[in-house]
Amino acid sequence: MELLPGGITLDIPKGAFPLSTDSMALAHFVTLRKHAIVLDLCSGCGTLGLLLCSKEPTCTVCGMEIDPLSHNAAVENIRRNGLSARMESICAPVQSVSERFSPGSFTCCVANPPYFSGGPSSLSLPQARKEDSCTMEELLHAAGWAVKFGGEVFLVHRPERLASLIVCGSAEKLEAKELVLLRHQEDGPIGLILLRFRKGGKPGLKLSEWALHTRDGAQTPLYKEIYHKE
Repeated sequence: MELLPGGITLDIPKGAFPLSTDSMALAHFVTLRKHAIVLDLCSGCGTLGLLLCSKEPTCTVCGMEIDPLSHNAAVENIRRNGLSARMESICAPVQSVSERFSPGSFTCCVANPPYFSGGPSSLSLPQARKEDSCTMEELLHAAGWAVKFGGEVFLVHRPERLASLIVCGSAEKLEAKELVLLRHQEDGPIGLILLRFRKGGKPGLKLSEWALHTRDGAQTPLYKEIYHKE
């Protein structure tokens, strides 16, 4: 059982995607308006939704997850934390977004999706790691359908997929507006990227860099903010 900010507890069963830097960094990166209506694609056990509910007490979150084990864990996490009025999990593929929701139903979309388009599948987490059940194009098509004009899409991904993400987003009228290059250690390689799109946004990209540890391995102030260590 993991303890999240605000006293929220997270239970992740064996075989489901674990709590990771990806989710913690993405939750820190996301900015939510008051009363934001959030769609969480590839939502797993509800990790990101729980973090966002703790971060912004007025938001509501709908998660979509194809894996029944993770979905059932999300339902239980929501119930145990008393968040049933603000958060739900739907066991369904990302591709069904347009069948379930009217276009522009959400003010914000977030995603910690599968990263890899090829290569061998993960034996322990095949759906969570590889795009077999949700391609980048399908993910951004769903996000573009779901968010209203002026709404935002936040996601975390691998740096080598950046160009494809921007191209796929543009095809859905999602303009890349902010990019964070995340290094696990100062002067180390870029391990993750955080990207914010705006539906119908004008060109203009803000770029920044984050580091979680110093050269000697000490936690940076940003790391402590992300993991609520202060």
